[in-house]
Amino acid sequence: MKKLWLLLLGAMFCLCVSVAADAQLDLQGDTTIPEKEGILQLEKGNFKRALRKHKQLLVHFYTPLTSEGHRVAAAFEAAAAELQGSEVKLAVIDVTKEKELVKKLHVSGQPSIRLYLSGDVTNPALCPVPQSSASILTWLQRRAGTFADLIVDLNQLEAIDDLMVVGFFKELNHELVQVFYAAAIDLPDIRFAVTQDDEVISKYTVTQDVVLLLKKTQLIQTYRMKPETPKEELVVFISVYQMDPVTEYNGQTASQILGSPVLNHALLFVNKSSEDFREIFSAFHNAAEAFRLKILFVLVNVDEHRNGRLMEYFRVRHFDAPHIRLVNLTDQITYQMLSETLDEGSIKQFCQSYLEGKAKPKLMSEPIPERWDQRPVKELVGVTLEKVAFNPNKTVFVLFYLAYSEMSRALFPLWEELAEAVKDWEDVVIAQIDASTNDINMSMQGSYPSLCLFPALYAERVCITHWFIYCNILSSKSSEYFLFLVFCFFFFFCLFTNYKAWNISSVTSRWWFILGKGT
Repeated sequence: MKKLWLLLLGAMFCLCVSVAADAQLDLQGDTTIPEKEGILQLEKGNFKRALRKHKQLLVHFYTPLTSEGHRVAAAFEAAAAELQGSEVKLAVIDVTKEKELVKKLHVSGQPSIRLYLSGDVTNPALCPVPQSSASILTWLQRRAGTFADLIVDLNQLEAIDDLMVVGFFKELNHELVQVFYAAAIDLPDIRFAVTQDDEVISKYTVTQDVVLLLKKTQLIQTYRMKPETPKEELVVFISVYQMDPVTEYNGQTASQILGSPVLNHALLFVNKSSEDFREIFSAFHNAAEAFRLKILFVLVNVDEHRNGRLMEYFRVRHFDAPHIRLVNLTDQITYQMLSETLDEGSIKQFCQSYLEGKAKPKLMSEPIPERWDQRPVKELVGVTLEKVAFNPNKTVFVLFYLAYSEMSRALFPLWEELAEAVKDWEDVVIAQIDASTNDINMSMQGSYPSLCLFPALYAERVCITHWFIYCNILSSKSSEYFLFLVFCFFFFFCLFTNYKAWNISSVTSRWWFILGKGT
């Protein structure tokens, strides 16, 4: 019992020392918190002191050396200049240096801006990712009670050129108005207004308790509020309809796209300079109109080099375009539209099947087929491609095809014929893989269908060439002509690489025999 009391006294003593130390730092060290252009530079050692001193502490958790981090930092610095002398103090924390503090504060996702009130570290208010310094200032003002402008006549409304959300309410103290104001706090980049003016209401022929999206006084969309309407539903409606039905991905729209409350995204990878772009875009745009509030439609120009990282993430190559993927930002599972024609009907059908849970996700690899290696043409999948193709003891010839492609299907009988002709060659493998349902994790230089030769060089892993097959040529030629082309391909490979695994003369005689030229 005596030892227990000693332990308790020791713990109380340590606590008193810690409090005294913090108090001493408050007396001596507040002024030592470094500032840069009026913004506190916080770290683990001074974060608590800053919380105690400032009743409103707006903290930007930033990641250096990222374009988005720089953009938000610039907006944050401009807002700090406007807020000099106010009750709100701005501060920054470098998440790359203060990992322990960031973890303790449960900060996830950058950039992140949080407002800490009266030293409460457990319930900060989350500031939406700002588009400009005005976004930060507006958010703070609306939190303080200045929610929306009051439109008192039609001339006042017509003088506004920006996108505006206008609420038509019979009573401004109604609970629906509070929902409207709460949505305004979450959307500081959009101008909000309320009105009870009869002239304004008659212009748009609406009744009370209706929210309108207007751009240069032109009506974009109407939303009727109900007693059970939650703030989140109104935010989704405004966030979606403030954007065009199809939004092109670029540096200016990236944060808006990724921050959208609609988590299902349809991405059209397309070359904007292609001849069929207008037709494809029109079909994509018309389909987008049918799925507003359910799927966000995004255009990605494959001819824009700055989109390279996004294309790399989805493993889409320039020659894959035009190409449509669907992805949910929550689970990151992607779905690929398997169709040669990107018309409005097929796009709508693909989106509907996705929403109904009928679409099959694009996997890294299909399941390995039964008896796949006992057929003349070996059917490869993602997990077997590298193991088979880079076998140092065999030369492997692979047809990369698209199962939905008519051009690919035209090659199947010829590829089977080739496999039958060389089935007794122990050192040669004829294989094929569906590139539409398996990730091809290697450099490809052209479109599909295509042929790749993986030689048995007993050296580095190498794909000796990549050969795109032009079906319009093959369709007018016989299978013998196709086999002759393949033979030439093999022969010149052997000739110019001094390939020792085969005897060139024997190879030549074998192929002449296949073509009916030998005995």
